[in-house]
Amino acid sequence: MKSIYPLQFEPILKERIWGGEKLKTVLGKPIQSSTVGESWELSTVEGDVSVVANGELKGTSLMILIDESPNEILGTAVYARFGKQFPLLFKYLDAREDLSIQVHPNDALAKERHNSFGKTEMWYIMQADEDARIIVGFKEKSNAEEYVANLKNKTLLSILDDVKVKSGDVFFLETGTVHAIGAGLVVAEIQQTSDITYRIYDFDRVDAQGNGRELHIDLALDAINYDKVDTYKNYSKEPNKSNTVVDCPYFTTNLIPLDGEVKVNKNGETFTVYMCVEGSFELDYNGMKYSYKKGDTVLIPAEIKAFVLSGKASVLEIYIS
Repeated sequence: MKSIYPLQFEPILKERIWGGEKLKTVLGKPIQSSTVGESWELSTVEGDVSVVANGELKGTSLMILIDESPNEILGTAVYARFGKQFPLLFKYLDAREDLSIQVHPNDALAKERHNSFGKTEMWYIMQADEDARIIVGFKEKSNAEEYVANLKNKTLLSILDDVKVKSGDVFFLETGTVHAIGAGLVVAEIQQTSDITYRIYDFDRVDAQGNGRELHIDLALDAINYDKVDTYKNYSKEPNKSNTVVDCPYFTTNLIPLDGEVKVNKNGETFTVYMCVEGSFELDYNGMKYSYKKGDTVLIPAEIKAFVLSGKASVLEIYIS
């Protein structure tokens, strides 16, 4: 294989009924319309496989890189656990309008129904308009009967928890958590590699042809966790340190408030991904400097074990423990 270096990928841009223009105005993505809702930064979802955007591997798909060099790209421990599957999906989202209220199945249900991973995920709020909010779980412990009755009566929102948010807030959503990103938010999303979503309410929206989007009410019934859940994550912000934000079986996410220089040493067991959520920074590896700004995402193959980060930025650091 050609030499390995920090890899950036072409963004996979997704038109969404709820999307806007902030992926361009806030994050500098090359969008051409006023309804782009998602930028898939790093993906091996079928039909949406990321392609390298920089260096001598430019134009090569992530799947080919993994197939040819699984230990070097994924890491020895990740390859042993997942084989040649890239287990995570990284996105930026722009919600000009509310997203649909939805839920994701757990691993067992997703495997049985869709031969897929489940979809545990986390949100880092990058930008929030005044009074922007999210929906996460139930206000109080509920049950299928109460849920269905409120769904039929179009009063579902009355039993769901509505939380105001600000930049820097983090929410961790285990599978089964009913949720929706509200209008006026730009979000960095880290999740298991899965595109399985059960949409349960879409505010009766219709497209230009007058058609509503498909709902998955029956599929969602036994995927929902009806307990009250705590999704908000408190975390420290010590400068030039990896501050743990989320540590779960599927991924670990740290925040590095970078103000100067940080030396990083890895053991080759896992890849690392950096998402720049504020500011800009440089990565110094093997005598080369690589520059990143807000909205950039970079994959550090597991074979790269020592490098230096420098600059003034807020950086999410993601890997698999």
